[in-house]
Amino acid sequence: MFKISEIKELVKLLDQTSVHELEVENEGFRLSIRKPGKTEVVTVQTAPTTHTYTPVPATIPVTAAAEATAANPAPSTDAASAQAGLHKIVSPMVGTFYASPSPEAGAFVKTGDRVNERSVVCILEAMKLMNELEAEVSGEIVQILVENGQLVEYGQPLFLVKPE
Repeated sequence: MFKISEIKELVKLLDQTSVHELEVENEGFRLSIRKPGKTEVVTVQTAPTTHTYTPVPATIPVTAAAEATAANPAPSTDAASAQAGLHKIVSPMVGTFYASPSPEAGAFVKTGDRVNERSVVCILEAMKLMNELEAEVSGEIVQILVENGQLVEYGQPLFLVKPE
């Protein structure tokens, strides 16, 4: 049988990766965790019963950045329309954003730089693994939306690119 703490740890680990489904069998019990979209569904099956656990989003403490965002109203429709034609490079995982390969090295990209689909734009550190993130689109970096060393969430926009 799986302990709740083990299930929670597996859900947490799955959320930090690009893996969308995990199945584990142990002593006659089967655990299946799937990640459709941004929510996880955990199903534990024994011979006669099925239990489903859907985690509730954790509350996140308000930071100075969140307070500053709350103090400033949403961007005007002019800013929104200016971003309409831009491609967002988003974080594929929860992790720490690094703009350069090492503290001494220069940034992978700066505002105004041209990138192609294979250009590395940053490193995301998750679970002590350094993951290079590629641009996935050709164009010009218009804006870098996060700071070096900042913790980023799954799906959070990191860069705005004007596609070619």
